[in-house]
Amino acid sequence: TEKSSYRESIEVVIPEGYTTAQIFALLEKKGVCSVEELEEYSKTSEFADYWFMEGVERGNANTLEGFLFPDTYEFYIDATPKHVFQKMLARFEERLGEDIHDYMDDLKTKLTAMMRKNGYTQAYINANLPNIYDVIKIASMIEKESAHTGENYNVSSVIYNRLTNQSNYPYLQIDATVVYGLNGKSNLTAEDLEIDTPYNTYMHGGLPPTPISNPGLSSILAALSPADTKYHYYALNPATGAHQFSKTYQEHIDFLHSIR
Repeated sequence: TEKSSYRESIEVVIPEGYTTAQIFALLEKKGVCSVEELEEYSKTSEFADYWFMEGVERGNANTLEGFLFPDTYEFYIDATPKHVFQKMLARFEERLGEDIHDYMDDLKTKLTAMMRKNGYTQAYINANLPNIYDVIKIASMIEKESAHTGENYNVSSVIYNRLTNQSNYPYLQIDATVVYGLNGKSNLTAEDLEIDTPYNTYMHGGLPPTPISNPGLSSILAALSPADTKYHYYALNPATGAHQFSKTYQEHIDFLHSIR
């Protein structure tokens, strides 16, 4: 019980691209709330219905992946999970802003044109247009895959160029999703890419089941407004620390040979 009205609080900086598990561990380390309490509350999903969580599968520890907005927060020491999540989800909604629905409409218009150009029927297009949860999944991949924020819009374009042309590019083939499915394992091997998890985008078409990180605003904006490119591939250039984007598989392979 509180003996006085004063409660000690602490400032916590949540880095962009942290997973929910990393955020929970950080909050426990700072004395805000235990990992166990945060996971338990995520699973019971007692938080209010936020419009942006429509279609999100409730009841597991990953329920909030993607929605815990990376920012600087002031939390009470020994806070309740409810208090923590309310604060972070409110921040997510606030930072998305009022314009989010206009952005979504523009994105759907753009993707409709792309799919139509690739020969898809209106029925297929309607069934494959993204909702806000899909956009957050894409933003979470952009967050993990981009070497720096300047690449965000090109990485976004590769993802959408593949998603709107699944007949030719059935798989996203994104390493970061595989890493997430293997609980953060670093330095992926060829064998790792053959381990079947729901997050292996080399084996499963379309988007992963949940976001794979909690993206910052720059990644979310890139997911809402991909660059207009014909890129379908990218690979890291170790010499520059940036990605080389390629339109064709041949270009991509030539580049990979050039850096060996």
